[in-house]
Amino acid sequence: MPAYLIALRKEAVRNPDAMAEYQRRSREIKASFDMVPRVVYGEVQALEGAPPDGVILLEFPTAEEARAWYDNPEYQDAVPFRQQAADYDMFIVDGL
Repeated sequence: MPAYLIALRKEAVRNPDAMAEYQRRSREIKASFDMVPRVVYGEVQALEGAPPDGVILLEFPTAEEARAWYDNPEYQDAVPFRQQAADYDMFIVDGL
């Protein structure tokens, strides 16, 4: 069953240099995993509540593979740069 890793950026980027470093590091890891980016900071149209500043939706074959990507040591090395850059909520959701 597919699973989706969803990242919601709650505010505008406050440290562009840290974000650039995070993006550089996280892109290098992508090739090692069976992942399909479905949404990467597309336009958000709020219907109810306040919209996030940005949304990322990554599709994985399983929740276990999504978690393996997140737990990967190389990705975890990149996480502090993302956390310096902006505040995010991140979660994995099982698909249909």
